[in-house]
This record gives sequence, structure tokens and C-alpha cells, in this order.
Amino acid sequence: MKHLSKPSRATSVALSALVLAAVSAVYGAEPAAAPAAVPDKPVKTGADKFFTEDLIGAFKNGKIILNERLRYEYADQDDLRPSNAFTLSSKFGFITAPLYGFQASLEGENVTAFGNDNNYNDLSGNGAGRTPIADPEMTTINQYWLSYTKWDTLIKGPRQTINLDNQRFVGPVAFRQNDQTFDSVYIQNKSIEDTTLNFGYLYQINRILGPDNPAGVWNSQSFLFNGSWKGNQYANVTPYAYVLDFEDSSPVNSSASYGAALTGKAILSKDADLNYRAEFTWQSDYADNPNDYGAPYYHFAVDSTIQKKWNVGIGCEVLGSDDGVSFQTPLATLHKFNGWADRFLATPPQGLQDLYAQAGVVLPYEIPLKFIYHKFDSDKQDINYGQEFDVEISKKFYERFTAMVAYAYFDGQSAAYPDSQRVWVQTGFVY
Repeated sequence: MKHLSKPSRATSVALSALVLAAVSAVYGAEPAAAPAAVPDKPVKTGADKFFTEDLIGAFKNGKIILNERLRYEYADQDDLRPSNAFTLSSKFGFITAPLYGFQASLEGENVTAFGNDNNYNDLSGNGAGRTPIADPEMTTINQYWLSYTKWDTLIKGPRQTINLDNQRFVGPVAFRQNDQTFDSVYIQNKSIEDTTLNFGYLYQINRILGPDNPAGVWNSQSFLFNGSWKGNQYANVTPYAYVLDFEDSSPVNSSASYGAALTGKAILSKDADLNYRAEFTWQSDYADNPNDYGAPYYHFAVDSTIQKKWNVGIGCEVLGSDDGVSFQTPLATLHKFNGWADRFLATPPQGLQDLYAQAGVVLPYEIPLKFIYHKFDSDKQDINYGQEFDVEISKKFYERFTAMVAYAYFDGQSAAYPDSQRVWVQTGFVY
């Protein structure tokens, strides 16, 4: 066996030197300096935090309001000249993010009419003798409100839109170019499970005709109550009371209405459902109303959606009459009810019975098409007012844009209600 030779003295000295150098590098080096301590950032509290962080954050995280709606409307009533209204409604404003339960908003609105001032009857002095289209030019503060939310309760005021139930009694009339708003105190409470309670005190009604129209603002001492229990999909209950006092602005519309609606939905199959509404209300004169009356309101309707594509339904709505004084809903979104031709914005003295049927289908490219037929008669004295045919096609696209074309034809059978027709072509943008 070959024996390994011993390392030479020179080699041993060299190895020893290398080991000593390594040990010296590890244990003999100067320790690295610790990084300099960063002083703590002072924590803001009290008024300093509120004004420099919280308040700025409420505006930084708020939402801009921008709503543009361009519309052409043609209206032609047999005993009047036709109207052509080409208008642009612009809403612009801001809503803050919540801050310690508080939230605020300011919203302006402008309605601009293009073309000759007398192209249509705006009910504010222009276009006399033509068919009314209630979209006068204006610039106004549409809403300004401060709200506070705590313990499942919202308190909000003063100028705001209020939308209760299906808008048959209280709504913003959002179809028209100028909203109806309310100078009011509004309270909503949801502390009871499946229950929403709404209370309101209205001290001024800002109507769609605008502040420059003599009928555009009503003084008010009116109270609203609307409750809703939605604990069961088959039977939701909505009791309400609307006690309206319009003082010297419109005493004939002052009234007290007490009623309730029962609504529900049944799933018939995986491709079909059935919805229903049954409602009854009693209305009587109130405050300085010169009339002495008591009249009923009732509404029954059913509709079904099939395969999320087809919709069919029928209904009957009756606004009663008592000795030539009829049931009225002056704060409603009236365009939604009794035909789009707007022939019954005020209920006739002998009341109104509206028997209607509707059908709809979603066309290719998610385009809804809707048809509605109305048969109008009086509640008393068996008067045939006429019938109406309504059709609408609409489309939402690019998330924020909409387009709509609609037509309404009223075939009058009474001298007081002549034939009329309306056409709408509109596009809108919401940010």
C-alpha cells in the first residue's frame, strides 16, 4: 500500500495562516452599525384628524352625479295643434361618502329646449294652443340634503326625492325631464326584522313645472306613513296613510288616504313565476278642501314571467267617485299609471276604471319590447272614455348608456277626451 506523504513544513504554515485569517474575519471584525431608528409618525386625533383625514376622505371617496337625457317628444291631440319638444335634461352634483353616520348631497338640474320656444306647449307660457308637454326650460337646485344613519334608522332632509312603494301615491315623476322633489323631513327605520317603516313630513312640494311656474311650488303641511313587511315571498304587506294638506296652494287636492297593499310571488316552475297585487284605499277630504266626499281605490293585478323572456299580465285599477268628486293622487308618478298618453293625470269627476293587459318579450341582443292595452270607463254613470295602445322598445348598452323609443295612442270615445298620440325617442347617460 502506498503511504500518503506528510505535508511539508511550508504547507503547514500556509494552512495555519489561512485558518487564523478566517477566524479573525469572523470574530475579530468590527460589528456592523445598527440602522438608525425611524421616529414614529405622530398619530392625529381630535379636530386635527377630522379636518385633515376624515373630512377629506368623505369627499375623496364620494360620488359624482352626472345624468344626461336627450329626448324628442311629439304630442298631438285632436282639438289642439301638435307639439314637438327637443329637450336635454342634465343633472349634476356630488354625494359624499358616509362620515360618522352623516352623508350629504348637492344636485343641480338644467332643462334646455332646442329650437323655437313655441314648438310645444310647456305649460309655462310657451306654445299656447298646442298639445301640452310638461318639460319647461329651467335651472334649479334639484336636491340638497344631509342624512344621519344609526341604530337601523335614517333621518334625511330637507330637499330630496321620495319614492314609496310603487309610486302610486308618492314618487319623483322621473319620466319627465324635471323631477318632483320634496322639502321635507324623512325618517326610515329597519330595526324590526323584515320590516321597513317610512315617515315623512312635507312642507313644500317642488313640482315638475319648476319654481318659475305659478303651479310649480305648493305649500304643504302633509304627513306620510308607509310600512312594509317582507317576511314571506307569498304575501308581503304594505299598510300606509297619506294625510295631505296643500293649504292655499291647492286646497282641492288636500285629502286623507288610508289603505294597504298585499303583494306576493309564487314560483310555478324553474321557468315560470306568478306575481300578484291586491290593494284597497279609502280617501276623504281633509283640511281646507271645499268638497265633502269619501271615495275608494282598488287595484288587482297578476303577471307571469316565463323563461326570463316572456311576460304577460292583466289588471284592473279603479279610482272611485262620490257625488262628482273623485279619488286623486297628486303626488304620484302619474305617467306610470292609466296610459302613457297622459289623458288621466287628474281623475275625471265620475271616477276612472282602467282595465289593462300587458305583454312583453326580450328580443335578441337583450332588447325588451313591451305592449300595454287599456280600456277606460267611468266608475259612475257608465261613461266610455276610450281605449289606449302603448308600445316601447329599449336597450341598455356600454353599462352607462340607454336608448328608448315609445308610442302611445289614445282612442277617445268621449267629447271631453279626444283622440291623442305621443311619440318618444330618447337616449341617456348615467355616471
